[in-house]
Amino acid sequence: MGFDKTIDVTALGELLIDFTDHGISDQGNPVLEANPGGAPCNVLAYLNKAGRKAAFIGKVGNDIFGRMLKKRTEEQGIDMSALMMDEEVHTTLAFVEKLPNGDRDFSFYRKPGADIMITKEEIIAHRDVIEKAKIFHLGTLSMTDEPANEATLEALKIAKAAGCLISFDPNLRPPLWSSEELAKEKIAYGLGLCDILKISDNEIEFMTGETDLDKGMRILLEKYQIPLAFATFGPDGSKAYYKGMEVYEAGFANPDTIETTGAGDTFCASALHCVLEWGMDGLTEERLHELLTFANAGASLITTRRGALGVMPTPAEVAEYRKGYGR
Repeated sequence: MGFDKTIDVTALGELLIDFTDHGISDQGNPVLEANPGGAPCNVLAYLNKAGRKAAFIGKVGNDIFGRMLKKRTEEQGIDMSALMMDEEVHTTLAFVEKLPNGDRDFSFYRKPGADIMITKEEIIAHRDVIEKAKIFHLGTLSMTDEPANEATLEALKIAKAAGCLISFDPNLRPPLWSSEELAKEKIAYGLGLCDILKISDNEIEFMTGETDLDKGMRILLEKYQIPLAFATFGPDGSKAYYKGMEVYEAGFANPDTIETTGAGDTFCASALHCVLEWGMDGLTEERLHELLTFANAGASLITTRRGALGVMPTPAEVAEYRKGYGR
């Protein structure tokens, strides 16, 4: 059975509010900015800026934040026809603290949150949004709890049957898991099904116990036979693994970095944009170098902006940013 692939990327997962630091009030209280967030929609927001057709499947609460998220994502040009509004459970909230080393700590209000209330039956009702996609993208946060876990497994089943490429970003958030063992089990499930992997340095170590990240990646690639993988090392750049090739590009250090929210999502979206442009079979070593440079630059640029979803750069902005580094 053939499917009319009219959507470039459909993503499933969490759509939430990231409350990020915005200084101190006149009364000495911390001021928090309510930024639309959630890794899957961050990825889609960038892809739309790059001229790609993007669609989302997920659930928010029918509350002030859920309605805000629906409006803001639609303003980004994302197809939100498969966004469901829960009448009983509130939209998930995340409070993001910037640590002295530039990393982030998360406090989630999600027990439960609307995003984990999506059901298998709701996925089936919107299966066309998956079947029409060239790439189906997901992380692991839709697998932390039921009924969203069952819904995710159904979505993957539909995507596989429809011939979608499966893109997977573990997006590990330890506070959301009942145990490390469950987190590893679900990440392993995604690794075993994906065609395209984006994984960060801390996730490689989490899954393999290896501090030698190249060695850790080779363990994962050999075990799960992943066709195309990208490992990100924060400001130290990234590496691509494809058909026996290992290609590295340095990062773009920027003294104007505000926060790292959305950097990994921007990298992931940039990589998917290039895969859509060249195809999985068109990824030469030269093109992988270009892909990594492009993705590293986008990830660096987003760190100079507050939030992610609403402030994703365009490819033209990334190209201009690269000129400043002569790359």
